[in-house]
Amino acid sequence: MLTLLNLLSSIALLVWGTHIVRTGILRVYGSQLRRMLSHSLDNRLLAFSSGIGVTALVQSSNATALLTTSFVAQGLMALAPALAIMLGADVGTALMARVLTLDLSWLSPLLIFLGVIFFLSRKQTRAGQLGRVAIGLGLIILALELIVSSATPITESRGIKVLFASLTGDLLLDALVGALFALITYSSLAAVLLTATLAGAGLISLPVAIGLVIGANIGSGILAFLNASMQNAAGRRVALGSLLYKLLGLLLVMPLLRPMVDWMDGLALSPQGMVIGFHLVYNGLRCTLLLPTVGPMARLCTWLLPERQVDNGVARPRHLDRSALGTPSLALANAVRETLRIGDLVEQMLTHLLEVLRHGETAPGKEIRRLDDDVDALYSAVKLYLAQVPRDELGDHDSRRWAEIIELAVNLEQAGDIIERMLGKLQNQKTAQRHSFSDSGLEELSSLHAQLMSNLRLGLSVFLSGDRESARRLLREKRSFRARERRLAHAHVHRLHRQVVQSIETSSLHLELIADMKRLNSLFCSSAYAVLEAGETGALHAGEDNDPAEATISLADDDAVARPPGRTA
Repeated sequence: MLTLLNLLSSIALLVWGTHIVRTGILRVYGSQLRRMLSHSLDNRLLAFSSGIGVTALVQSSNATALLTTSFVAQGLMALAPALAIMLGADVGTALMARVLTLDLSWLSPLLIFLGVIFFLSRKQTRAGQLGRVAIGLGLIILALELIVSSATPITESRGIKVLFASLTGDLLLDALVGALFALITYSSLAAVLLTATLAGAGLISLPVAIGLVIGANIGSGILAFLNASMQNAAGRRVALGSLLYKLLGLLLVMPLLRPMVDWMDGLALSPQGMVIGFHLVYNGLRCTLLLPTVGPMARLCTWLLPERQVDNGVARPRHLDRSALGTPSLALANAVRETLRIGDLVEQMLTHLLEVLRHGETAPGKEIRRLDDDVDALYSAVKLYLAQVPRDELGDHDSRRWAEIIELAVNLEQAGDIIERMLGKLQNQKTAQRHSFSDSGLEELSSLHAQLMSNLRLGLSVFLSGDRESARRLLREKRSFRARERRLAHAHVHRLHRQVVQSIETSSLHLELIADMKRLNSLFCSSAYAVLEAGETGALHAGEDNDPAEATISLADDDAVARPPGRTA
């Protein structure tokens, strides 16, 4: 029993070391890896190579599958290049299995020693995260040594010999057991290395080991499909295509198994070396031969998993992938996309508000209220999602980005509430009291509304790009808006002086709408302050314990402070 427990704990240590390496690499180079994958769209060979490189870095094809399915689910990548990346990930896993079987026993204590020193002394820096990666690599090498030593007593167990003797080389049965190995260890890499160790100890024959290796590949495909179960149909298609490719590889190798085993028996290699070599050659040939078929496979997966439109009222987040929370850079990128989606909803609300302003129709008003419910729902989702991101593991840049995202989300939610209140004022004055604006007043409000829409779009662009020149332009537009707002307020007072009846009847509403637009403009332009302050001081002035709403006001000038209704500058 103790021997089996030692073996299981060694496997667990191998899986844990792989997890540490994967998360450490993604935290340090997550954005670069995402960029590498997202730019590999036009060339299948480039996408294939990117899959190999990323998997070799993060030590896990499951991590590559997570990134790729997330891109496809968010509409950032087409299905065909994503399948090419997944084929490359299979080759990357085989390469790492070959590297990790080398005699690296001297490297394990060195990596763990240096990794702990760097990680504990410089935890929040890039060097500290690279120390985390070194710890993971050291644990992987150590775990492989422990697996070998733990498997040795198993070969002396009569019951275990009988159990593995039941595997007589039936490829389908062996593949099923190999898939179970991969599911239990949560890693095809761990399953292949365990199989190589068992073969080297003489516990299983070469045909059985080959079947287990092929099954481990299929198990990794099943794992990827299970991990993608919470994604939309587009994301699940990537995992489905990868799984179908692995099953197709099983069908291709079945008629060649016996002559291949006879040929391999004549090689002057150890059983362990033959298992690892077969894994590398099998994945390399399979993925290279199937690479030209990614287009037809993409069409097949699209046919098997069609997109289903679900309309259940309030909008649901599309980009907040909870499986990405362990990778802060990826989680922040998801939150950025969802926050920009909130900005799009606010823009739609403003568009419908103009229709109500000009024509007094009821349908746009209903749409505004529905969109405000969507804004509130998505804001809550983004806020809760960001709350789950481990802030103590964020670097300086990611920490600033976290604050910028929550600030903009708060601002957009407040903007949605202001627009809904503006709708209520309009419907009360124009519908209940049957009052209408003068032609001049309506034209002035429309022109101010157009500038407000333009500033919203520019503010979202500044938030996304972080461009300082665009941020300065946004601040100039803000000052221009404030000057126009004053001119329009004075023009309205001038019409009152001329006793224009419509202006007198709608005076309070007219001035309140101008003031509301001014508050909206301040909220839309606040992203410029975050960009400029980050460039000048290297950090935002919002403390970690401050309320996001307070941080919002601290980044804007006194225009963000609401004035009582009817007051103007």
